[in-house]
Amino acid sequence: MAATTDANNDAVPIRYRFARLGTELLAPWVLVLALPLLLAWDVTGHDPGRALLWGSVVGVTGSLIPMAVIVRGAKAGRWQTHHVTDRAGRLVPFATGLASLAAGFLLMFFGGAPYQMLALSIAMLASLLGSIAITFGLRFKVSMHAAVASGAAIILAIGHWLALVPLALPVAWVCWSRVEVGDHTAREILGGVVLGAVLGGGGYWALITAMA
Repeated sequence: MAATTDANNDAVPIRYRFARLGTELLAPWVLVLALPLLLAWDVTGHDPGRALLWGSVVGVTGSLIPMAVIVRGAKAGRWQTHHVTDRAGRLVPFATGLASLAAGFLLMFFGGAPYQMLALSIAMLASLLGSIAITFGLRFKVSMHAAVASGAAIILAIGHWLALVPLALPVAWVCWSRVEVGDHTAREILGGVVLGAVLGGGGYWALITAMA
């Protein structure tokens, strides 16, 4: 397995550094912050104010608030890193994410957000609930990096399915990176890809089809 320390950067293989870069650049919190803003820009007809408003509601409640809890917990020593690689340690971050996303959904629902943004929020909630069921019900450490990346790729490609070809590249990168750095097995990555594609991407597509 590749070296797992960055203490001496010269001694860290380039392969591992490239994997670590993918793990950080395509981390769930980054994608969950960026995806709603990109989607909101499109569904609001490129209205800067509304796009920033609704994209920020999903981004803040789905990404920044849970990540703040995770980083604080990591600094306090509750889990090893901000990626929460210990399966049992994921309960608090998952619970925080559920509560925060639910609050964001209510804000958008009563605030008159576009139905696509409501669908995104519901799909994210469904993905998180699925992750909780798998993680604690089946005791299987499904990869959240893989789940979020695959779901985001499908959501962005809806209506432009050829875009899945280039979007598959960053998904493959982050999936490979999680195995390379030693945080997940190939089976856990595959579980994440399926979860994200079905509940995240597929769930969003089903919802906007029903709501349109």
